[in-house]
Amino acid sequence: MARSDLLLDLVEAERRGDRDRFRVLVESVIAEERAKQHHLVADRLSEIITTTGAGSNAGRDSHASAVSDLVHEVVPRRRLDELQLDPIVLQVLRELSQEQKRSELLRSYGLEPRNRLLLSGPPGNGKTSVAEAIAAELMLPFYVVRYEGVVSSFLGETAARLDHAFEFARSRRCVLFFDELDTIAKERSDEHETGEIKRVVSTLLLQIDRLPPHVILVGATNHGELLDRAAWRRFQVRVELKAPSRAQATTYLDKLAARFGGDLGLAPRTIADKLAGASFAEIEEFAQDVRRRAILELPDPNMRRIVQERLEHWRTQASE
Repeated sequence: MARSDLLLDLVEAERRGDRDRFRVLVESVIAEERAKQHHLVADRLSEIITTTGAGSNAGRDSHASAVSDLVHEVVPRRRLDELQLDPIVLQVLRELSQEQKRSELLRSYGLEPRNRLLLSGPPGNGKTSVAEAIAAELMLPFYVVRYEGVVSSFLGETAARLDHAFEFARSRRCVLFFDELDTIAKERSDEHETGEIKRVVSTLLLQIDRLPPHVILVGATNHGELLDRAAWRRFQVRVELKAPSRAQATTYLDKLAARFGGDLGLAPRTIADKLAGASFAEIEEFAQDVRRRAILELPDPNMRRIVQERLEHWRTQASE
């Protein structure tokens, strides 16, 4: 947070209608946030006070380029309110965010906020979107671990690269995301796994233990049963994201219809029935496909026919 005197000046300038002074003060806030490595906050403020958006990426974390082969920074676009989540799951995620936002209060009572979240469940049901939404909710940089850069065929090099990625994350407030965590956190008791994999898992566990509370670690896996049990226990919060029920699919289609112009040709409930078993990602892709065809048939698209054709196409692909 910016200094209290800066905030007071900011409010006073706005009250007087002094737009030039207000802008100067906002730029001071941006400079302070960049100095604290809060680049996402700084970028958003820059975009708000500029009409062209030029230079919104200026001043990005220069240290990130040094580990660009190990972690990839993604600007979060998703929001928790936009995701179709089970109410209990949403409550758990909001609690985690609240703990991070009010960490100083917790520390005054000798407690630390939870900062390690494991997301499991079948693919296409929001694990990556949830991780991204948490970063957006907390206005923190979102770093995705790049396995093609971390995993090496050379003995001992994977563990060293993993160390380097964690060392980078520890020095800043951020969300660090491991998609498909089972890639490097497989059960060590599996007799088919090599000694190298077991060393990597041991390194991962050590680095997780050393992670400070201001770094939010989010792991995602489609196969929770493959995770090393010790790795699974390291995560204080564990959430399963299941495939949508009929009611959830209907609600999601309602939202997508509103986003894409309000018409999907058939009632959302009817489409949900036809897409039974589809993931959230598949439902969204279906709606986008319908929208594409409708745009290409402007000015007078036959939405009912388009939806029926897309449903037949989806059934054909699902049966293959």
